Amino acid sequence: MTTLIVTLPPDPADEAAMYDYVLTPDGSTASHQSRAPLALLPRHKDGDVIAMVPAHQLSWHQVQLPRGTLGRGVFQDRGTARLRAVLEGLLEDRLLDETSQLHFAIEPAPRTDAPVWVAVCNRTWLTTALLALEQAGLTVRRIVPEFAPDTPPDVLHVLGEADAAQLVFSARGGVLAWPLSAASVALLNWPEDHTIVAEPAVALLAEQLFKRSVVLEQGVQRRLQASQSAWDLAQFDLVNSGRTRVWKDVLAVMTSFARAPRWRAARVALVALLLFNLAGLNSWAWREQASLQATRAAVRDVLTATFPSVQVVVDAPLQMAREVAALQQASGTPSGRDMETMMGIFGAAAPINTIPEAIEFTAGELRLKGLEFQPQVLSDVSFKLQAQGYVAVAEGDRLVIRQQVSTP
Repeated sequence: MTTLIVTLPPDPADEAAMYDYVLTPDGSTASHQSRAPLALLPRHKDGDVIAMVPAHQLSWHQVQLPRGTLGRGVFQDRGTARLRAVLEGLLEDRLLDETSQLHFAIEPAPRTDAPVWVAVCNRTWLTTALLALEQAGLTVRRIVPEFAPDTPPDVLHVLGEADAAQLVFSARGGVLAWPLSAASVALLNWPEDHTIVAEPAVALLAEQLFKRSVVLEQGVQRRLQASQSAWDLAQFDLVNSGRTRVWKDVLAVMTSFARAPRWRAARVALVALLLFNLAGLNSWAWREQASLQATRAAVRDVLTATFPSVQVVVDAPLQMAREVAALQQASGTPSGRDMETMMGIFGAAAPINTIPEAIEFTAGELRLKGLEFQPQVLSDVSFKLQAQGYVAVAEGDRLVIRQQVSTP
């Protein structure tokens, strides 16, 4: 995956601002590096964008956080506001600007029992630079410092252009930056046995001022090294922006899958799979429907074969039950639709000494008047009758009982 490393300019609001950038396929080697305005920066749909903050834009401070400040949800919910308030209180006397105008970032994997490094920069400058990149279609994944306190010590860097060269000292004791001049060289008094690394554009000037040879280093090497740092300055109010960028990345991946030519085979395979499943579901539904129709036809055949007098079949189970009841009545054999049978079953299911005031019986339906059951008692009676194949329905002080007919 190609990664674009962009150095944020001093004035990101200027449309003519120039951006130093590096393209790397693996994070350790550069495939291309140059300087261009924002509109001409290279863009890769599947690539990452890392924003690098120059050394002169950051100040570094080491503080001891109170016990309990750092927790698992330090950048979630109220943990962010609490930690920022602690940092503002600890750094207020060390900073020239108002803390509300500054952005803070703590070191990666901070320890609770040791001092913590805090990077500080102008919030307006940083958010303006990120917004400019976002509006240009470059979604920043990480924000890294050009130098951090965890870089190897005893190395002095000279970088920039001949008319605006800088000295940067980065070690475990912090990061310091000065303009390159005879006064700063004299003040620094850099030891003879310590290394000086300079970019080609300022190497000659550095050798003249320090009166010794320097080690040449391309700026691209420094940017690649910075991109591999564990630091990420996207903290506090920039964390939500990071989540938004993740959702935008997910949407971009979905859009790419729907439109990109390289995913055409996958799209065809997905459509084929969906069609295959749809055809399978339709086939299964057709088989179930055919089985149900066959069952209904068999019931109709049994009805018409058993009772030839039935010419039109509307509800086979109900018609069969009526025909059986008619045969039983004609032969004198008691059936489940007879009054005597239904009264006997009700007597067995009802509480003792339950006597209705009046009894009505019509076409297999028994109506008992004058019964006022409590809800629990009525529920028990209905349950017992249902077990015998009957349905009991309360209608005021009446209890209507009829035989239950199930439809397949």
